[in-house]
Amino acid sequence: MDDMIFIDNVSKEYRLGAIGGATLKGDLQSWVAKVRHKEDPNLKIGETAYKKNERFLALEDVSFSVKPGEALGIIGHNGAGKSTLLKLISRVTAPSKGDIYLNGRVASMLEVGTGFHPELTGRENVYLNGAILGMSKNEIDRKFDEIVEFSEIPQFIDTPVKRYSSGMYVKLAFSVAAHLDSEIMIMDEVLAVGDVAFQKKSLGKMGDAANKQNRTVLYVSHNMGTVKRLCSKCAVLDKGHLIYLGDVDTAIGLYAGMRDRSMGTYFDLTNGKRCDDTHPVGGAKLVDLTLVGKEDNNFKNGEMMRLEIGVDAEKTVENMEVMMIVFYEDDTRVGTTFSKKITIPAGKRKVTVDFDTSVIPEGMYFTELSINERKENGSTVRHDSVEEAFSFVIKGEEETKQWKSAVWGHTMYPLLDIIDVQ
Repeated sequence: MDDMIFIDNVSKEYRLGAIGGATLKGDLQSWVAKVRHKEDPNLKIGETAYKKNERFLALEDVSFSVKPGEALGIIGHNGAGKSTLLKLISRVTAPSKGDIYLNGRVASMLEVGTGFHPELTGRENVYLNGAILGMSKNEIDRKFDEIVEFSEIPQFIDTPVKRYSSGMYVKLAFSVAAHLDSEIMIMDEVLAVGDVAFQKKSLGKMGDAANKQNRTVLYVSHNMGTVKRLCSKCAVLDKGHLIYLGDVDTAIGLYAGMRDRSMGTYFDLTNGKRCDDTHPVGGAKLVDLTLVGKEDNNFKNGEMMRLEIGVDAEKTVENMEVMMIVFYEDDTRVGTTFSKKITIPAGKRKVTVDFDTSVIPEGMYFTELSINERKENGSTVRHDSVEEAFSFVIKGEEETKQWKSAVWGHTMYPLLDIIDVQ
């Protein structure tokens, strides 16, 4: 068999709710309550019991193959089955139906610090984790210095890992997995925790594994930029089904179109979900929003985004500002921007603002939009706020910067440029 990985009609089914509590005592309590038609004492407040024998198909009839030296990206929304697929390939769990054939040794990193014991030192965990991955003691001895050097934490190698930050965890764990002489590398969104420089170095290491060492790489990520740079092919999963396998750009475009908020240029805000801290002071309400001069919601990195925001003001309100909070596709808060203070006359008005997209790395985003009144004492009264006002996609050029999901933190962007209020 020439394929490094061959997946043949694989399905994974889970039985929900009937068994599998934290303890045998808890399972017995739940069973007795069910027989007596009583409320389950182990359910959390607001939680409902699953129906008897209810089953969930995490994956259904998935088939594909990966050849030596290929780097396959696997993308899809939360719950699509990505992590389940990697666990099956890593032999963490077995498929309910179908077969998986692997032609080589597997190095998998499915979660930060998988196989680490918190009470052991970094040095001890290198040997423990290496053994779990299938490395011999002689192999670990031979590569130990290289592993520690790559992890960038040599001064902490004899410190218990329970004192490590999440970034230090992932550096050491990735370094161990990356230095295993395996034919197959499996990575599940683990690089989102490391710092920017380490992510770049790790992606280079994975790229070298595929291109120079002819190793097969499976990479799951919500960061489309890293998928595009690293992977030669891409698979798209949706609700447990493989809906596409092939060109990376085509796969990313398909993934972008799967989100309900994608592709629109006009957004009705009247029925949008309002934020809990909105204060109905009888001043102004958000009505609608239009992406001016666009046929869809896709922008090139650096392209100016012009927003025409419909506002209905019951009375003239001074010292108003437009606030926009940007969230990444995975709901990570990315950054915030404000406009200067403006006066909104009574009636239905259009507030036009410009936003410079050069501060946004490539990816898919949605926004929370608010209009606030700034008081003389510096306090703010929120007149109206819509949680998911509109979405947009940034398509970066070669070597563009990337959003590092939850690593960069909350960024304050330059002011929105007010163009007109009429």
